[in-house]
Amino acid sequence: MANLDILIYPDDRLRNVAESVTNVDDDLRALIGNMFETMYTAPGIGLAATQIDVHQRVVVVDVSENGDQPLTLINPEIIESDGRIEHEEGCLSIPGIYESVERPELIKFAAIDRDGNPYEMEADGLLSICIQHEIDHLNGVLFVDHLSALKRRRIKKKMLKHEKDRPA
Repeated sequence: MANLDILIYPDDRLRNVAESVTNVDDDLRALIGNMFETMYTAPGIGLAATQIDVHQRVVVVDVSENGDQPLTLINPEIIESDGRIEHEEGCLSIPGIYESVERPELIKFAAIDRDGNPYEMEADGLLSICIQHEIDHLNGVLFVDHLSALKRRRIKKKMLKHEKDRPA
């Protein structure tokens, strides 16, 4: 397994829209394993392939306290949503930034697991928020896009400053 590099905002590659996965094979399963390792090491609770510059519709999530409930979503699609919830979000691609975002509270989604089996599942709370956040990544959307223009500009300015200050 490998720990992969995570793209940092405002990297333009984070805006790419991911392509649907057409074949679940050993290469894809290896990618998924590497994504879990990268997410756990970061540490984080979700990672979209877009964040590691792989533009396929693949997401890994684990919102459990112990990191023992990994969930793989290939070609995820939200098919129902209900309610509203506001929750503070962060992002491995926007380190150190946390802001409140409003999203649907309950979702039902369809996806394919790491073995190629389609499934549907309902999610609420943190799992719902995390899945929506990661699906946004697959569509080239970041959580800062849900904020006011003023907040987005401030965050982008801060991230550009940190990028300039980082050693090459």
